[in-house]
Amino acid sequence: MTDHHPDPVSEILVGAAPGATDPARRTPAWRDWRVLLGVAITVVAFAFAARGIPLSEVTEAMKDTDLVVLLGLSIPAYAGAVIFRGLRWRHLTNPIAPIPRGLLSRGVVIGFMVNNLVPLRIGEVVRAWYVARESGVSASALFGTVVLERVIDVVAVVLLAMAALSFAGAGSAESSFLSRGAVLLLPAGLVPLFGLVLLKLAPGFVIRVAQWFLRPFPERFSASIEQLLRNFARGLGALSRGSHLFWIAFHSAMIWIVFSMVPMLAGLLGFGIDLGSFVQMAVVSYIALGAVGVAVAIPSAPGFFGTYQLAFKTVLEQFGVPSATALALGLVVWFVFWATLTLAGLVVMRTAGTRLSDLTRGAGRTPPPVA
Repeated sequence: MTDHHPDPVSEILVGAAPGATDPARRTPAWRDWRVLLGVAITVVAFAFAARGIPLSEVTEAMKDTDLVVLLGLSIPAYAGAVIFRGLRWRHLTNPIAPIPRGLLSRGVVIGFMVNNLVPLRIGEVVRAWYVARESGVSASALFGTVVLERVIDVVAVVLLAMAALSFAGAGSAESSFLSRGAVLLLPAGLVPLFGLVLLKLAPGFVIRVAQWFLRPFPERFSASIEQLLRNFARGLGALSRGSHLFWIAFHSAMIWIVFSMVPMLAGLLGFGIDLGSFVQMAVVSYIALGAVGVAVAIPSAPGFFGTYQLAFKTVLEQFGVPSATALALGLVVWFVFWATLTLAGLVVMRTAGTRLSDLTRGAGRTPPPVA
């Protein structure tokens, strides 16, 4: 049966990737203002991160990196994070339809790869479409669970950073400096969480409010957003079941407390940075993770380059790490992250017999109908 409106995911991608669904409308990416804004932010962020630091000092700091420690800890951690993200996503998608865990994990990898290679952060839309294509489930319903994942992650990152800062000692200068930023960023996690809880408890009210705000917009766009909200509400079905709630919380804790922190700690160990004790090293790793988690939410070029290094350097400098070493560490840890997940995505894409252009174009079209 043909829907009267385009798939809401298509609408989102049309807004995110110029001309993704219509070759006649296709605009070169370099002319899109959002791409230009992301590139500008990347350039400015990296310029601030590298300001006043001689390149020779950065390369010198990289020379003695223990790659065995860095890669030996980071790569398994990224693999574990992908597996647990697939497990968590399964508990979010089960109320919609049973989807194999392996397919969900492959979708996670595809999403990371696309975000690393393509402007405008369309990886989340692409992974929803990819899983929809392989499973026959509604892409817009899956995208609702992706949005819920992102909200959970934002809240987890902010709370984790604040907890680490509290443990580091509220009276210290570095903790005071970073705590102010964490407090200011707390609404970034709590506001969308409140919105989703409200959507869960009173979907009719939220949709009516959205309809009021959308009145000035074209009817097709308004109808697509309304349908997307309904699918989000459907995706929130996992929150009504105790077992799903437990496993979502458990997998989120494993993702952020264990697997996402390890590459940060591996960077410190690989660079031979001694902050006094293992506990202090772990605390600083959590603070760096929180700062990076917030920084990569800022628009930037593909792969989060620039904002990632600025966040890393800002945190480490507060704990006495020399600027050149902090920047070198941010570059190396970022590259391991980028290369690991990009290569993994390319392998998944190759195994699936598809291409990057197929994924980005396909995500802009209505997914195959469910039989």
